Amino acid sequence: MLLVRHAQPLIVPGVCYGALDVAADPLATRQAAQVLAQQLPQGALMVTSPLQRCELLAHTLYGLRPDLAYKNEPRLAEMNFGCWEGQRWADIPQQAYDDWTADFWQHRFGGAESVAEFMARVASAWQETAAQVWITHAGVIRALRLIESGVREVHDAALWPADAPAFGQWCELGGELVDFR
Repeated sequence: MLLVRHAQPLIVPGVCYGALDVAADPLATRQAAQVLAQQLPQGALMVTSPLQRCELLAHTLYGLRPDLAYKNEPRLAEMNFGCWEGQRWADIPQQAYDDWTADFWQHRFGGAESVAEFMARVASAWQETAAQVWITHAGVIRALRLIESGVREVHDAALWPADAPAFGQWCELGGELVDFR
């Protein structure tokens, strides 16, 4: 299974935008789609986050490769950071970070979704889909790589993986991060 990250979002750097539905750069999306289209097997099924930065990539791929099929999967959306969505990370009070790291697994950073809830929805999507390609977000890819490796709970924020494909890149589940460009 390929795990594809959307192209560069059109948002000011340093802004929290997990579940915020921001657009992706159209040119970067097109470039990523052109490279990815050459990698996908004939008739591959893609599932995509419903956020427009992922949908644009799926739609662009379909335009290049009409043999591909895709459908939206809400469980592939990025983690929801609630009231912190759209705020600059630097403007979020330190106490909010401290509360989250003190109870990383159960705390709802921003009041919307905990890491436990996030990983549970990603795990349920993984168990129920036969798709060969996921078009999604860095957090979802990190969570799925943990789940696939047997990790079911992450209580320490320091254990959350830092590595994920760059914008417009992808990796294979169970494999290393690969830059196909």
